[in-house]
Amino acid sequence: MKKNVKALLDEAAAKTQGISAEAAQAKLGDANTLFVDIRDVRELERDGMIPGAFHAPRGMLEFWVDPESKYYKPVFVPGKTYILYCAADWRATLAAGVLAEMGMDRILHLEGGFDEWKKAGRPVGERPHKPKA
Repeated sequence: MKKNVKALLDEAAAKTQGISAEAAQAKLGDANTLFVDIRDVRELERDGMIPGAFHAPRGMLEFWVDPESKYYKPVFVPGKTYILYCAADWRATLAAGVLAEMGMDRILHLEGGFDEWKKAGRPVGERPHKPKA
């Protein structure tokens, strides 16, 4: 059966949980919580990001989360809470749904996304630049 974007978002939202910007901001600096920015690198460079967030591009997220993948990133360990965000919360909701299907149970998506976070005057930092080899 063919599905449109709204149907995919509804399905993902049904198996995941959002978190308000206010509640998410209270978790900044919490050692058991990691903010995960899944936006394109150009969005980070243009708009900044939530301070302390880890950048995991949407196209690599599942590979970086799966311990059996050769691309696994050890920042994704069991027991932490992960708050995924994108610009408007569409990509983050879809990504949270996929991670829930992969067995991750402490996945939240930032309601309203980074756009709403910024609009509310919440903290914004610059993307950390990697040193050139």
